[in-house]
Amino acid sequence: MTPSEVKLPAFERPTLVREGVYQHLRGAILGGEFSPGERLGEVELSARLGVSRTPVREAMMRLTQDGLIDTEANKGMRVRQLALPEITETYVVREELDGLAAALAAEHHTASDAAALRSALAQLDAASPSADQSNNYREQTLLDLAFHRRVVEAAHNAVLLSLCRDLEVRVALIKHQTRTFNAYLHTHDQHAAILEAVLSRDAEGARRAARHHVRTFGALVLADLAAAPAHAAHTGETA
Repeated sequence: MTPSEVKLPAFERPTLVREGVYQHLRGAILGGEFSPGERLGEVELSARLGVSRTPVREAMMRLTQDGLIDTEANKGMRVRQLALPEITETYVVREELDGLAAALAAEHHTASDAAALRSALAQLDAASPSADQSNNYREQTLLDLAFHRRVVEAAHNAVLLSLCRDLEVRVALIKHQTRTFNAYLHTHDQHAAILEAVLSRDAEGARRAARHHVRTFGALVLADLAAAPAHAAHTGETA
């Protein structure tokens, strides 16, 4: 049988609406607009977005595959909420990957990468917590993730970039679940230490700085999770 004779499923051209709904909902979850544990109703979302239920249903299926949504029998769909063991394991893995990324970034970053890293850290510093932390929590979280993503991109390793993108989904969910700020004075200094070592092409120094930072912040997350009321740990609400 020749390739032209092989029967293939009919090709269905993707629509802008379908992709747009997926990207919108994905960004809303990663940005903290929907909290871990929050129920996502197909009817409510289609009405809110002004689209039919079909693209919403398809988007939520993709988000389930992405690890952002959990489906429970007779309970519908909810934003995924990570249990304590998985949160602990996430930071164990992140420490290794962020350390590797920083070391490779020190070795391989370009002038363009250096400028992007400086800009990312400056934007993160500008969004440091204020007296009313609720005003900028989501923005600060996204900027923190963006800084770490810039470090990974500066490593110029496609496999590492793919792994870290998947890990970033878990980290974003954890941040929104615990609402732990990553802009305390000591974490600011740690970000600066990572950047300085990367720009100095000090691979081992960058590795140590990145691993120390992840270890420090992981401990803050676990402490905040332990201090949260029982109902918050179960529902994804915060005190």
